[in-house]
Formats: sequence, structure tokens, C-alpha cells
Amino acid sequence: MSGGSALAVVLALSAGLAGSVQAAVMGKLGERVGIFEALAFSTVVAIVIGLAALLVVRQSFDGIAAAARQPVWLWTGGALSAFIVLAVTVGPPRIGVTATVGTVIAGNLVMAAVIDHFGLLGNDRIALHWTRVLGIALLAAGAALTLRK
Repeated sequence: MSGGSALAVVLALSAGLAGSVQAAVMGKLGERVGIFEALAFSTVVAIVIGLAALLVVRQSFDGIAAAARQPVWLWTGGALSAFIVLAVTVGPPRIGVTATVGTVIAGNLVMAAVIDHFGLLGNDRIALHWTRVLGIALLAAGAALTLRK
């Protein structure tokens, strides 16, 4: 595994760990201040951190203008981020952190397999072999099992 690949794996694993903490925290914040208030506040925090990181790394905000000039369909990442934060704010108090995260991950894996298989959104095509299908099925079954309290 190359250094870049190893970094990608470490970041992905760390994001998975962070996602569970995020679900637990956002569920509590949503209970205390309201779901949409928590979503809006979380978005403001993400904007501040994103702008600060851009300024530190690039010493400029020019990248924002470059992103704004991209096709509108590429902007959906921001809208989808808000939707994901909404889901992890609503889920934990109602179905638990484990069920929320398990269900989100199962959905992630199914859509990722579809994107890979068909090469959607400009990504390379990656065949959907039986081992991937089995892994997705097992994860989906595990997510379904977590829905029982």
C-alpha cells in the first residue's frame, strides 16, 4: 500500500470513528436546542473550520470562487452534508446511535457499490463481485439487527 493509500485508509477509518461521535453529539444537541437549530449551528461551525483550514493551507479564499464556477451538480456535496447531519441529529434519540450509524453505513455502502459498478459521477468503474455483494448484504443485515432495542 502506498503512502497516499495508507493516509486515505487512516482518514477514512478516523472519519468513521468521528461519524459515530458526531451522531451521538448531534442527537443530544438536537434534543436540547431543536433539530434544525442544531443543523444550522453545526453548519456554521463547519463553515468556520473550513474557511480557517483553507486560509491556513492556501493563504487565500480563491478556491471558493473556483468551486463556485464548477457545474451545479458538483455543489450537491454541501446539500448532502446538511442532509446527513440532519439524519444523524434525528436518529440517535429515536433509534439509538448504533442503529443510526449502522443504517447510514449500510446506505453508504449500497450507494457506493452502485456508483462504483456503473462508474457514476465521473468515477472509475469497479466491478461488483460476489464478495462485495456478500459484504453489503451482511452489513445490511447487521444494520437491520441494530434496529431492535
